[in-house]
Amino acid sequence: MANTEPYRTPNESNDTPVKLELRDTSVSFSMDRGESRVLDSVSMEVYDGEILGVVGESGSGKSMFASAMLDAIEAPGELTGEVVYHTGDGETVSVLDLSPSELRTLRWESIAMVFQGSHSSWNPTMSIRGHFNETLSYHDFDVGAGMDRANRLLSELYLDPERVLESYPHELSGGMKQRALIALSLILKPDVLVMDEPTAALDLLMQRSIIALLDAIQDEYDLTLVFITHDIELVADLADRLAVMYAFEIIEAGPADHVLLDSSHPYTRSLVNSTPNLETPIEKMQPIPGEAPDPVNVPTGCSYSPRCQLADERCRTEDPPMIDAGNAHESACHYVEHVDEEIPLSITDVTVQ
Repeated sequence: MANTEPYRTPNESNDTPVKLELRDTSVSFSMDRGESRVLDSVSMEVYDGEILGVVGESGSGKSMFASAMLDAIEAPGELTGEVVYHTGDGETVSVLDLSPSELRTLRWESIAMVFQGSHSSWNPTMSIRGHFNETLSYHDFDVGAGMDRANRLLSELYLDPERVLESYPHELSGGMKQRALIALSLILKPDVLVMDEPTAALDLLMQRSIIALLDAIQDEYDLTLVFITHDIELVADLADRLAVMYAFEIIEAGPADHVLLDSSHPYTRSLVNSTPNLETPIEKMQPIPGEAPDPVNVPTGCSYSPRCQLADERCRTEDPPMIDAGNAHESACHYVEHVDEEIPLSITDVTVQ
């Protein structure tokens, strides 16, 4: 059972406008053995100009969360609920009610997405310049002005525009292809950039480099950024807020520093403690016991209860709502007040926004 009330971070002024929101949004697939629900009644607001990090283990529903924002669920998947995009002029757009042509326009000109694995996002028979030209032409943008912007974006991402644009994908390194893909995603000046594991296939140095670049271009181009990753510490360097997913729903959300350093959900604490980092001795890093639930057979009550050391009969029968955990974040746990004592964090400091 999922928590369907939209999560909204408390803030002093409470006047930050919402840019994108999911309301009771689910993704399901019909299977011979039952319905597979891979996004379970998620409600979430993304604020204008913020960087939201969405984290969780593989199979937690992160990619479905990202794809749902653009109504990009492939058949036979079924997307239900609401996805609402707020334009800059005060209008709202119901994404799931758009026609195919309207949706194609929204996906590039308002909300762009960088998918996991840059190698699969490029046509190997077309030069990088060809990809930029094709995108600009398809959306009826001025190609000359657009290529000027492409040169500028590539330069800001520390690439040589002349070399990159004349290259074919196989002639570029993984980091170069990923940065060129980011430039391509920004070519039509979208408001929102959704990134699904954009650094997963890169080495640590390139990951950190791209995080720093994203931080710079987000500010320069006034982007709202949603960054999907399994690496909670990596995105903490970038994000304003973190939303933690488990079993296809959001179980904790709040300011990045508090979610990382003062986690209030047992799963988040275990996730932090199992993440390799240079500050924590290896003997203190503990894998999370057990396995994530099957989407056809999610446990009743709290979905994390079979793996949780705090779980009791209440947890196994009663689904916890999102409750105030202090420090401007919320957590779906019956025993928020006991988490700090029962599951100490192995990390005590990290650089966050």
